Amino acid sequence: MYVICSDLEGVFVPEVWINVAEKTGIQELRLTTRDISDYDVLMKGRIKILAERGLTLKDIQNVIETIQPLPGALDFISWAKERTQLIVVSDTFIQFADPMMKKLGRPTLFCHTLVIDENNMIIDYKLRQQDPKRRTAEALQSMNYQVIGMGDSYNDINMLKQAEVGILFRPPDNVIKDYPRFPVAHDYETLKKILSGYI
Repeated sequence: MYVICSDLEGVFVPEVWINVAEKTGIQELRLTTRDISDYDVLMKGRIKILAERGLTLKDIQNVIETIQPLPGALDFISWAKERTQLIVVSDTFIQFADPMMKKLGRPTLFCHTLVIDENNMIIDYKLRQQDPKRRTAEALQSMNYQVIGMGDSYNDINMLKQAEVGILFRPPDNVIKDYPRFPVAHDYETLKKILSGYI
């Protein structure tokens, strides 16, 4: 029995931090795990920028409220859930996720949490666990599931390697070049064709 473990941003919704960068004009916030593979370095850099610019959690949440699912995402999720289980495994945070999950029909989500101070500033973050995407796949495999991993960035690669099937969805060229072993889908119809061989 297969279960799909999918990334969120870049797969079903646009990148949150890129949207924040566009709304605030802070270009340094455009960096994502497509650019920087070390998640801790990336997040600490983001938190430092937010502190320097005085941006609060509410400021970020206001941007997230405006984010819409990628065209075709809802149809794809419905298609996948008719055939198997789908779990969204993301490096987003519970404080960010609710508006996006609501718009996606509330698929199951595994993600992290933020540390917020009394001034509503983001001062730190807490991972659900280390290497969470790979370990989610590993845990499901321990229950005799076969895992199909889907993602677009460096932080998805350990999950894709752990999974029985790993698929890159709309990745940047640098990720394709670094990980040529994974099939690549650039649209949902191609993704469905790949998945139809398994589910």
